[in-house]
Amino acid sequence: MGACCTKDDRFEGFMVGDAFEENCGSDGEEGDVCDGEGGAIVRLRGSSRFTSMFTQQGSKGINQDAMTVWENFAGEKNTFFCGVFDGHGPLGHKVARHVRDNLPLKLFSAYRVSQSNGCNADCEDRSDEHCQNDNENDNIVIFDKIDNDDSENENKDKSSNPLHSSWKANFIKSFKKMDEELSVNSGIDSYCSGSTAVSVLKQGYNLIIGNLGDSRAVLFTRDSTDELIPVQLTVDLKPNIPNEAERIKKCKGRVFALNGEPDVARVWMPDENCPGLAMARAFGDFCLKDYGVISTPKVTCRKLTKKDEFLVLATDGVWDVLTNNEVMRIVASVKKRSVAARVLVDTAVEAWRRKYPNAKVDDCAVICLFFKRPPPPLPKSVPPEDATSSVNPPGLAASRSGKTAGRGIEKVAGGQGKKWTALDGASRANSIVNLPRYGSASTVARRKLAKEFEDVEIHC
Repeated sequence: MGACCTKDDRFEGFMVGDAFEENCGSDGEEGDVCDGEGGAIVRLRGSSRFTSMFTQQGSKGINQDAMTVWENFAGEKNTFFCGVFDGHGPLGHKVARHVRDNLPLKLFSAYRVSQSNGCNADCEDRSDEHCQNDNENDNIVIFDKIDNDDSENENKDKSSNPLHSSWKANFIKSFKKMDEELSVNSGIDSYCSGSTAVSVLKQGYNLIIGNLGDSRAVLFTRDSTDELIPVQLTVDLKPNIPNEAERIKKCKGRVFALNGEPDVARVWMPDENCPGLAMARAFGDFCLKDYGVISTPKVTCRKLTKKDEFLVLATDGVWDVLTNNEVMRIVASVKKRSVAARVLVDTAVEAWRRKYPNAKVDDCAVICLFFKRPPPPLPKSVPPEDATSSVNPPGLAASRSGKTAGRGIEKVAGGQGKKWTALDGASRANSIVNLPRYGSASTVARRKLAKEFEDVEIHC
């Protein structure tokens, strides 16, 4: 754990300084690395030139968070797949790890099939037509951010982008197959256990985000005044969101909060006060799959610009105690990007202990994906007082003078109306309250999970 120090940056009760960062050291700087399909480089922890990863067990028991980064995904240079997974239930850790290891493979396989079929443009036409008559048409959303002076490209991207359309179809198919595999996996009883998933694929300047549950992806970019601001790319898919609650109730599931935690809506079986799941979508949790909980991801797309700096994926152990702005300031203040994720996790743990001294600290997992090359090291002749302004990209080191913090603006990309997020932090609630008295994975192994995807699957 990082400790407080005398030389630090203070904001809203947190400290980020040289000593805090040095305590993180370079532990796991390379991390666990192995070869993936198609020549990809797979990491489960540590850092690389453009990524920083870290996870830490909380005080509830085994760490149920998992994460992975695939560099050169599908054998393509500068293509990254990043995912964090938050397990819940008795075997949530096994579900999260199984999804971590297999979801990228299924996405890779779907991508190869789409390439061989040559269905990029064709898939786009079919998905657009299908979504117009689809009750689940909000599962596929596209929002492209282009430079303001490039209106022609902006209109072109919003009306037609075969690459985005093809990737969206691949994400939906991969998540479907992942959940089907869990339903028949005798080694993991996922009847009352499951996992969230927030995953990002960066291919060149294209960003595809697939979200399931209440983990979160936030992009950090610069506004017209060059201030660094957060843009939330995902919505926390919880049962209190109106369209999620409506779907669950139509399937005879129940949504209500317990008296002791009125702000935490949960999903319950029709005739039993269990399991009380605190999210509306997840892998596994087959006891609720007939009652409105689905594993169809929200898929969104974005085109990166030169103003975009970095992206943070994290489980709710981080977002429950830190706002998007606080996460921005912590990561932007770190001099060594290789330890950015660990500094963020350590700060979140300290926030848990400060805000909720009587609560159990949740597991935390973080991936930081940087879009720009790291700056070259300083010559030894550069005086120490010039180090900060020379090492860091323009503006990123400015948090010591207040510039990086921006104006406290937070945006939710593609969002309209009320923001169904926990930006101000919230007391952490258990993901599941009670377990059903009956049922196991084997009892639902023969269920036809394709039903929930009939309205959203895109055929090439």
